[in-house]
Amino acid sequence: MNIKDSVKIVNLVEAGLYKGYTSSVIFTNTYYIQSKLIGRDVSINFLKNLRRLLTVLNVDDSITYKALESEFSDFEDAVQYFTALESNMDCIITRNVNDYKKTTISVYTPTELLKIIEIKTNNVT
Repeated sequence: MNIKDSVKIVNLVEAGLYKGYTSSVIFTNTYYIQSKLIGRDVSINFLKNLRRLLTVLNVDDSITYKALESEFSDFEDAVQYFTALESNMDCIITRNVNDYKKTTISVYTPTELLKIIEIKTNNVT
């Protein structure tokens, strides 16, 4: 995984050039992992800053049901997918592109998305 490309995307969102969205699942998972490594307070501070950058999309009963009934091998990926689908997102950015083979939303790695942005930017006249 190229963390530098992920940071570049976050920087584009922070600069206001793009809008970023996520589900609450990312916040709970990130907190769980980070709090064990760096402690509660630092984790909460990080998530507060992330929350200022991203709009958190609702995960409701319908999304949970669809995720549970889906053929996704990873439940979290299913929740992310159905959250994006229900919220009319253009794409999903993930390092696990292979987990989203049967989707109707475009799925990119951070590196792939940056290449698309670069191509679109270079083609603007």
